[in-house]
Formats: sequence, C-alpha cells, structure tokens
Amino acid sequence: QAQLVESGGGLVQSGGSLRLSCQASGSIFSFNGMGWFRRAPGKAREFVAGITTGGQTTYATSVKGRFTISRDNAKNTVYLQMNSLKPEDTAVYLCKGWNTRDYWGQGTQVTVSS
Repeated sequence: QAQLVESGGGLVQSGGSLRLSCQASGSIFSFNGMGWFRRAPGKAREFVAGITTGGQTTYATSVKGRFTISRDNAKNTVYLQMNSLKPEDTAVYLCKGWNTRDYWGQGTQVTVSS
C-alpha cells in the first residue's frame, strides 16, 4: 500500500517562501495524478494544485501565479513551491495521490505571520 509523507512546512513571514515535499513510498507513476490540498482552521479542505503523470498542472485561483507544483520522478517526490505567501495561506497542507483509490499523507503545517 502506497504511503505519502509530507515535509517542508513551517513558520514564515508574509511575503516569504516555502517548498513542500511529498515523498511516495513507491513509484509516483503508480498514481494517475498527485496534488496538494489544504485545511485551514474552521474551514473545509480545499484543492490547491495538481499534476498528472504527463505533467499537466492545475491550480486553485487563490494560488495561481504564486504556487508551483512539480514532480521528480527519479525521487518519487512531488513538490509545492509557495512564493509570496499570505496569512490566509496558513493551513495544514496535505498531499494526495490517486489511481483506483485515494491516498493521503498526514499533512504538514504552514503558518504565515503578518
């Protein structure tokens, strides 16, 4: 069973940058796609960015132009580069992979101070 482990979260000031990593226990080609979601306090989980095995990417409107999702197939890792961070980006960021079912990581906390 595939496992996903996120890392790279932390505390950053508004306008700063962070890079999140999602390490898969096996080949990321086993997934049809992978993505990042986030869950802010008191809010529902929301989609942030996604990438297919072919490298096509999609972004939530709120992060487009600031966040970049990418993948390193050799390292079985998907990244989320987050620039120009805002306090409203504060959330637990979760990695998801999907094929015939969904796989979720445990999440990594991102806190953006104003």
